[in-house]
Amino acid sequence: VMAYGVALWSFATFLSPWAAARSLWLFISTRILLGVAEGVALPCMNNMVLRWFPRTERSSAVGIAMAGFQLGNTIGLLLSPIIMSRTGTFGPFVIFGLFGFLWVLVWISAITGTPGEHPQISAYELEYITKGQKLVKPQVQGERLRKIPPFRNLLSKWPTWALISANAMHSWGYFVILSWMPVYFKTIFHVNLREAAWFSAIPWVMMAVLGYVAGVVSDALIRNGTSITLTRKIMQTIGFVGPGIALIGLNAAKSPAIASAWLTIAVGLMSFGHSGFLVNFQEIAPQYAGVLHGNGKYGRNICCHFRN
Repeated sequence: VMAYGVALWSFATFLSPWAAARSLWLFISTRILLGVAEGVALPCMNNMVLRWFPRTERSSAVGIAMAGFQLGNTIGLLLSPIIMSRTGTFGPFVIFGLFGFLWVLVWISAITGTPGEHPQISAYELEYITKGQKLVKPQVQGERLRKIPPFRNLLSKWPTWALISANAMHSWGYFVILSWMPVYFKTIFHVNLREAAWFSAIPWVMMAVLGYVAGVVSDALIRNGTSITLTRKIMQTIGFVGPGIALIGLNAAKSPAIASAWLTIAVGLMSFGHSGFLVNFQEIAPQYAGVLHGNGKYGRNICCHFRN
């Protein structure tokens, strides 16, 4: 599913210049395809972490995965102005689309759905992974696989709605900052596009670093006896309260460097939420981690539509 999703959104990205040159509606169609295809990424990531990592390492695994997510933002912000200055406005669409196709080839050749299917995994590694996983009730012989998840049951639980709410609030702040940070630096501090890109990239580097740190700390707390529930609450509290305080401080910024520092603190602390709500999708309903994450994205997307 992940490979199909990345292939589709890379195709949509690659076609965007061609579509924009022909009609507005054709361009909008490619952006819709991009959004639909990208929707599989994080639910698939959660499912892969659930299958490939023991419980005591899942926060670190999510931290590493999300670090790649943030480094992608950084690379895009830094390279896009350079590419546009040399190839035109649509250069980044073509180049990033081609890199997406290359990534799909690597993914298909290196990844399997479960550890047991991988031809190069050792017996020790397989035992280490499976022993550290919370067992899901096995399907007995003759039992039909439930193809339709129990949405009514899932949506009747308070933890489900807590995760949906946390996802929505986290994502609203995330995408507001991601979308408007370069505009903020250009409008408020009158820096050019390339300088704005540099100021905007620094916070995402910090988010990648602190997201991994939060994952390591979370796993250490769990290994040392702290309950999973308390660990998730601690991480989520830092991920919500810390950015709020930093954004209040942003109001006092009088220079782009100070503003970038406040935004770096805000975005960096936001990453602690990845070791809160994001990992928790795997824990409250392991069989339906991807489905539950997908439901959580509905709330996120509704909020993000109002970010402008």
